[in-house]
Amino acid sequence: MTMSISAHNKSISAKEKDTAWLEQLNYSFSRLCKSVPDALIATIARFSIAAVFWKSGQTKIEGMSIDIVSWNFTLGWPRLSDSVIPLFKDEYSLPIIPAGVAALMAAWAEHLFPFFIIIGLATRISSLMLLGMTLIIQIFVYPDAYPTHGVWAVALLFLIAHGPGKLSIDYWISK
Repeated sequence: MTMSISAHNKSISAKEKDTAWLEQLNYSFSRLCKSVPDALIATIARFSIAAVFWKSGQTKIEGMSIDIVSWNFTLGWPRLSDSVIPLFKDEYSLPIIPAGVAALMAAWAEHLFPFFIIIGLATRISSLMLLGMTLIIQIFVYPDAYPTHGVWAVALLFLIAHGPGKLSIDYWISK
């Protein structure tokens, strides 16, 4: 009887050794993941989400084009493009808000808030405004686009919860 108990203890000990290295690997990997600075995540989130909304805003206007990725600049007085009001009237068709007003509001919001997010000024409020816009788009315009809107929401929620990071005007103001 003593022999089988001893053999059983050795097998438990071997199982514990087998899982110990896996637990250590998991712990080390978790520590490595947690060492990614919030400032890096916030900066990537800021530039990524701002680009999405800025590029969308650029499709709504004529007379001014600023694309920092392709270095394409056309400076002039911006105005709503001819196609944007029919787009808001026919495809987007928001309840309550007239198409012309909605188009103008969207064009302004998609330029103003991304600009603030890029420079890191009023980042949380700007992110909250774009999150509201995302919810409106999801609910009223493109309800089947939840995977895309979910990604936008994650970036915006991170900025709302954690702020813009150290590379921002908000950070320097708070110091």
